[in-house]
Amino acid sequence: MNRIDAKFKELKKKHKKALITYICAGDPNLRTTGELVLELEKNGADIIELGVPFSDPIADGPTIQRAALRSLKNNTSLADILGLVRQLREKSQIPILLMTYFNPVYQFGLEKLAQAAVKSGVDGFIIPDLLPESGRAASRILKKHKLAPVYLVSPLTSGKRLALINKESAGFVYYVSVTGITGARTSLPQDIGRHAQSLRRYINQPVAVGFGVSNARQVKQLSAWFDGVIVGSAIVSIIEKNIGKKDLVAKVGRFVRSLMAKK
Repeated sequence: MNRIDAKFKELKKKHKKALITYICAGDPNLRTTGELVLELEKNGADIIELGVPFSDPIADGPTIQRAALRSLKNNTSLADILGLVRQLREKSQIPILLMTYFNPVYQFGLEKLAQAAVKSGVDGFIIPDLLPESGRAASRILKKHKLAPVYLVSPLTSGKRLALINKESAGFVYYVSVTGITGARTSLPQDIGRHAQSLRRYINQPVAVGFGVSNARQVKQLSAWFDGVIVGSAIVSIIEKNIGKKDLVAKVGRFVRSLMAKK
């Protein structure tokens, strides 16, 4: 059982849901990313997604795209991010996933990356452009190393495909609340509760929902239907607005704490 499984098991015993937070590694720099991870944990985050910057992010909206570009200007590499996680493991055991695209994974080498990820203390990977039909070999390699391959599903995913994703995923399944790209939204789809219920016919592991979550009201609403709620763009936006300010990390922490107020 890796840290992700242990966290969901712990929360289930407490009748709580996971707050999963996303930040782009290297935005505005790796040192600050490390500080942010610790601040996120201190203020209620249960699981951390670290984005690996990529020049052609098909699933990311403008906010996260800009964060990736800022990180790329710092020449942040996958190896750098693994090194950061290794340093964080001296202070924290919070579950950490890397959200990346298959191109950096392929360039690094999947087996080599899996071995390096385990040594660094990474717990899993979210690779949006890796399809379950073509990603079975990748899933096997990651699972062999006790790493969780987390696949995405959407309101349009068929029952047959949901069953396949349930088989190939580990840790949790990532439910995309809306079709399209990431980005904070003021409202959520009205039928999201119905979709959440239908997922349970095919998926017997935790399901976390993301894309568009931006405030405590939404977190509370979604926690009634899902095992975890993912907040990304809203956090990245605060980072962007406060680059160069001494209280950047503290402001992100206060925002995450506010998400827990009604959870």
